[in-house]
Amino acid sequence: MKRNKDIVIIEQAGKQSASAAALKKIFTSTAAIFIFAALWELAARLELVSTPAFFPPVSRVFFALVREAAGGKLWINIAISLTRSFFGFLLGLAVAIPLGLAIGWFKGFGNLVNPLLQVFRNMPTLALLPVFVMFFGIGETSKIIVIMWGALWTTLLNTIAGVRSVDPQLVKAARAMGTGSLRLFGSVVLPAALPFIFTGVRMSATFSILILIAAEMMGANSGLGYAMFFYQANFKIPEMYAYIVVMAIFGTAINFVLESVEKRSFRWRDESGTA
Repeated sequence: MKRNKDIVIIEQAGKQSASAAALKKIFTSTAAIFIFAALWELAARLELVSTPAFFPPVSRVFFALVREAAGGKLWINIAISLTRSFFGFLLGLAVAIPLGLAIGWFKGFGNLVNPLLQVFRNMPTLALLPVFVMFFGIGETSKIIVIMWGALWTTLLNTIAGVRSVDPQLVKAARAMGTGSLRLFGSVVLPAALPFIFTGVRMSATFSILILIAAEMMGANSGLGYAMFFYQANFKIPEMYAYIVVMAIFGTAINFVLESVEKRSFRWRDESGTA
């Protein structure tokens, strides 16, 4: 009986220790944010900046955000922007992953397209906005294409790097065992490249939120980027900052989710690296 009580006490102590560790982790990861917000509030209240009208206290930004949420505008703009980012991001992956696999695996094809790839990669997305508008108009298509263009490069380059990083000895060993090219690619190359690909996907997902601002500059009348520029043009500065904060939270949340999935899916890579 006493032994059972001891086990229960140990289990309770373990749960309390785990809860304390979780709380400590949350506090550690959010402390800098709260300190930054407090400094922001203090600097704005004391008017330490030369243009206080353009630097409202964080409390005013928070209340502006609450008003936008209560009025429903925030949720509508989030839904519209999320839809645009989602389709642009998926279209970017549909281009980047197959093309990256082909460039990484077929050296002749890679050598052929690499000069053109470098030219396109170094073209600023904003510089191509007029071109996309001329070809696709100012509707939803051009916005999605802009997001696709901005988001595909990280995944493309990571996919190429992932395929080319496969240990040549593994490939030689598989070929020596009579493994065909298609099976070799599916059973050796692709699994080894997946961690690189997923890292590129995660980074592209975050970047698709950033490029959304440029996409929603093109004749948009809704979305987070549009709302931000609308309030800036109408000198509603707290509302403008509120949408900037929402976009930051939006991108951080997506990155956090994908990073968690990446850690769970490729835990074996970390274990093998520390072994």
